[in-house]
Amino acid sequence: MKRALAIVVLGLAVLASHAESKKNKVDFVDYVSTLVGSESTFELSTGNTYPAVAMPWGMNFWVPQTGKMGDGWQYTYGATKIRGLKQTHQPSPWINDYGQFSLMPTVGEPIFDEEKRASWFSHKAETATPYYYSVYLADYDVVAEMVPTDRAVLMQFTFPETSQANVVVDAFDKGSHVDIDREHHRVTGYTVRNSGGVPENFKNWFVVEFDKPFEIGLKSEDLGADYAEKGHAGAIVTFKTRRGEKVSARVASSFISLEQPVAVSAH
Repeated sequence: MKRALAIVVLGLAVLASHAESKKNKVDFVDYVSTLVGSESTFELSTGNTYPAVAMPWGMNFWVPQTGKMGDGWQYTYGATKIRGLKQTHQPSPWINDYGQFSLMPTVGEPIFDEEKRASWFSHKAETATPYYYSVYLADYDVVAEMVPTDRAVLMQFTFPETSQANVVVDAFDKGSHVDIDREHHRVTGYTVRNSGGVPENFKNWFVVEFDKPFEIGLKSEDLGADYAEKGHAGAIVTFKTRRGEKVSARVASSFISLEQPVAVSAH
């Protein structure tokens, strides 16, 4: 009897210990800071890394962009402004990027120019992990967040109360293209921006699908003729928002066709 009781007590103790350990389970990925190694410049490298948000072996990485369009140092820790949240395939700043495009939330008059739309930010209001990134964009009182999938990303923007809550979709230059699909709350198109080593018919097709209708949709050529001359495509969509209202965007891409990212965003 005593032996049976002892076995029961021991079993309960093991179960309790297992439950406690499960409760206090440590997820080691939370110890990873993707900002490590990002305090680099052309003159001095401390790693030449950038805070990538991605799945293991994912097709795309996503990164907050502080550097100018075409700059291999696309995010540097010492920077004070963010120009956009960019899809990247960049292995190193020396090789640079290909098939890149970006999104940027703004408030007020629609501004496409990457210098003028950039917002101040602080590392104190930034969270950078392999599976989640968020930042407070001080110029616009907007919190921008993103989480990845294998082939896409989900973004969420928390806006203040405004009739001009904008999301800029920048397909970059050298022959890119965008279309605005108001019926399905989408911006679709392709980017051809690259740094060499791609086939002649290279395109990265993308779709940006919002979770609610937008009030206004403008293309980059509506904001300046020089964008069309440079083959610099993009769009700005505008929403009316209450304070704290969230606008979500599902963003997917494909090197094959537009149909692929449309199918991914639909799920």
